[in-house]
Amino acid sequence: MVAFRGNYSAGTIVVRTGERRLYYVIGEGRAIRYPVGVGRASKQWTGTSYIDGKYVQPAWSPPADVKRDNPRLPSVIPGGSPRNPMGAAAMTLSGGEYAIHGTNAPGSVGGFVSYGCFRMYNADITDLFGRVSVGTTVVVTR
Repeated sequence: MVAFRGNYSAGTIVVRTGERRLYYVIGEGRAIRYPVGVGRASKQWTGTSYIDGKYVQPAWSPPADVKRDNPRLPSVIPGGSPRNPMGAAAMTLSGGEYAIHGTNAPGSVGGFVSYGCFRMYNADITDLFGRVSVGTTVVVTR
């Protein structure tokens, strides 16, 4: 747990892309801090969303822009496959193709590496997954 500044309700997820950190606000100026991989310079976004789905070892279908940049990717990579970039779990965000998810490339956590998703170590996404529910607010800032 870390001290946390910001006017957010307990139970809110705050992603600060410039810090490459995700905070789960627990209240009273405290939060649980996790390192995350965030969007590349041209793929970052800010705003408020919410978790609209939770999945353990989800299958992954590359979004159109990922497929365009990597045409050899299969249309679907099964959940649990070592080639699946979603890792141990994923929580999808409303309003787009973004998620907070684990990774099969732990060295990418902490970097500007994604197409807009937030990558976490598999142990960290497993921990956060157990703490939040569908409907949890997610605020993304720079």
